[in-house]
Order: sequence, then structure tokens, then C-alpha cells
Amino acid sequence: MPFPPLQRTALTTLQVNLGYRCNQACSHCHVDAGPARSEMMDQATLALIPLVLAARSIGTLDLTGGAPELHPGFRQLVRQARAQGVAVIDRCNLTILSEPGQEDLAAFLAAQGVRVVASLPCYLEDNVDRQRGSGVFARSIAGLQQLNALGYGRPGSDLVLDLVFNPQGASLPPPQAQLEAEYRRHLGETYGISFNSLLALANMPIARFATQLQRSGELEGYQQLLQRSHNPANLAQVMCRSLISVDWQGLLYDCDFNQMLGIGAGSAALNDLLQHDPAGTAIAVGGHCYGCTAGSGSSCGGSLS
Repeated sequence: MPFPPLQRTALTTLQVNLGYRCNQACSHCHVDAGPARSEMMDQATLALIPLVLAARSIGTLDLTGGAPELHPGFRQLVRQARAQGVAVIDRCNLTILSEPGQEDLAAFLAAQGVRVVASLPCYLEDNVDRQRGSGVFARSIAGLQQLNALGYGRPGSDLVLDLVFNPQGASLPPPQAQLEAEYRRHLGETYGISFNSLLALANMPIARFATQLQRSGELEGYQQLLQRSHNPANLAQVMCRSLISVDWQGLLYDCDFNQMLGIGAGSAALNDLLQHDPAGTAIAVGGHCYGCTAGSGSSCGGSLS
């Protein structure tokens, strides 16, 4: 069954992948990021980002990777965007906060008022370390405590800290509100950690996760689950309708997932946005798009319904 056609509305978010280098190599990563990856956005492309934000009156800059903080131009880009009044999201894996040379990163993010969207696929140590690597959970908890100490996720603070949940395998996320309550209770009682919201994201059957499913014989079944669970009500809210994804080379895609698959708007480049408003254009869709509309829906902002 072909995925329903979609059309772009007003552009509100520019999501920029600064590169595939990461200090982790998570099993569910749809980017295939890791310590051995060397792809990084060059300075000329980086310099276009503030110009595009201004030209298209874009309100949110969403920085991702890899670990976006490993790009040497990350902090300057954040400063430029914030000086323009643009909200900045840092998609942070938490362990980056304790990497050598990044000891002041959390303080920098707080000083700039950056919204931190932090990966924590479970509140149990064994599950996290199985999915993300040995010792990752302990370092993630330390990172969250560091952010909390700066005011992130605390009542009355303007510093927003959201957590991201991904299922362990070939299943849909449970109801987001119920899971958020469980996270809040366990992390608060056990580690004294608070946060603003939990974002429940379905795993996309592409790249590293697709390979994992293929090896276990679950890929076809998972794809069928996503299609069978399609909820048409989610189509109005999928992220690609108001977001454009930019890869490390400056090419444009309708979303981060299309970027990884190399389909869609990749024939256009970042500087094209200086002249052309993409509102009203068709969005490239495919079978993987059911990952965003299955069940309660899934996007960079969590469940859709």
C-alpha cells in the first residue's frame, strides 16, 4: 500500500546534521554514526545557516549528528542563531558532556538558553547499556544531574530538558504519557533527576537498525507492523510538513530519514532556500514513512496523538 501524498506547509524548523562523527555507536542509530565517521559540514556551508534562518524567518534551528557538539563550529553557530532570536535545539546523547574537552559544554548550553533533547532509551541501566554500549547509562545519569544542577528541567526554570525514548527492538513505543510518568517516578526517586517532557520515538527500519532486524529475521515483520498500525490522523502533524533537513554537505531533504536513504529533495542545496520558499511543495514519501504515522505517531517532537 503506497504511503499517502503529503504537501509542505510553512517552514518553521531547519534541522541540520553537522556530521556523522559520534562518541557512541548505538544499535538503533538510523544515521550509522560512530567514532570512526569523519564526515563534517564545511565552513562555507555552516556560514549559510544564519543567512537562511533570516531569509526564511525560521524560528527553530534543530542541531543533530552524530554528536553535533563535536563539530568545531557548533558553539559559534549556536551563538549566531541565538543572537538572531532563533530557538536552538541540541540533540544530545548526554555522554558527550563528559568527553575530554567538553567539560564546559553543559554550562555553555545553559548560558545560551539551548533546549536540550537528550537520548535516554530506558530508565534501566541494563537496557541502556545493551542498546548504547557499556557504561553509557551511568555517564548519562551523570550528564542529566549536571544539567539539572544548572537549572535544566527544574520547576520554574526556562531551561528545557526533554528526554527521548526508543524501543529496544521491533515494537512500537508504549503510550507516551504513561511512559513519561514511569520515567519521572523512577529517575526522580532513584537519582533525583527531573525533566520537562519525554518524547517517545519509533525506531526507523533503515541503516544500522534495519541491518540488525535483517539479521534477526524481523525486518519484514516490523515493516508490516508499521503499515498495519498506520493512523491517518497523524498525517496532519508529521514533522516533514514544517521542517527541512540539511545534511553535512548542505543538501536538502524532507526529513532526517529521507536524508539517510538519499531520497527526495537532495537535488536542492541550502543556498536555494535564500531565494525560494518551499511551502506548498510535494514531500517525497515511501514505506519508511509509516514509522511516523504508526500508532500514536512519532516525530522529532515525540508522539503525535
